[in-house]
Amino acid sequence: MHIEPGLVDGAKIGLSYVTAAAAGGYALKLAYEAARERGVLSLAGRTLATTALVFSFFEVLPHYPVGVSEVHLILGSTLFLMFGAAPAALGLAFGLLIQGLFFAPFDLPQYGMNVTTLLVPLFGVAAVARRIVAPGTPYVELKYGQALALSTTYQAGIVGWVAFWAVYGQGFASENIASVATFGGAYMLVIIVEPLVDLAVLAAAKALHGAFKGGSPLLERRLYDAA
Repeated sequence: MHIEPGLVDGAKIGLSYVTAAAAGGYALKLAYEAARERGVLSLAGRTLATTALVFSFFEVLPHYPVGVSEVHLILGSTLFLMFGAAPAALGLAFGLLIQGLFFAPFDLPQYGMNVTTLLVPLFGVAAVARRIVAPGTPYVELKYGQALALSTTYQAGIVGWVAFWAVYGQGFASENIASVATFGGAYMLVIIVEPLVDLAVLAAAKALHGAFKGGSPLLERRLYDAA
């Protein structure tokens, strides 16, 4: 979901620095809490894993330019369920940064917009999970409807932020609105795929429960823990 170069430029791009700083600050707060709860090594290991996965999602998985942006299979809800909110947020930010530094330097001016677009919906997923997943339910026991709700939250958040940046940068011209609508329609198709990926990954994790008896420092504690 890269924001295209030139979509927001000039003085307007300054807003992206503010939103990215806010999203980054909240991610660091989550990281601090995660480090206190399970240790720095656990946080670092999970962040390394999510960074590698995010980079592969952007560079290896198919992605197509549609309307004002690109359609990617980012699997934000999958990262959240497997590794937790803080490692997922840091992995999204670092994976995007590595891609920009080494493979897409033309995207670096849009980094603030892109990282905001990725992180804020992830925080929304964490909030929704607290509401729809009962305290006594480990993530490996999630049902399709719950996975769908988490995926929809993430993808809808991304579409919403891309639409905001497009309108903020280019206004309500009919061509711009049509491009936003085209992107939104294409991106929401990801909702069909991501819940199935979530459930497949969770099923695999459940099958491997014996290998991770007592949990793993490289996985989200709630994955197996009913607390």
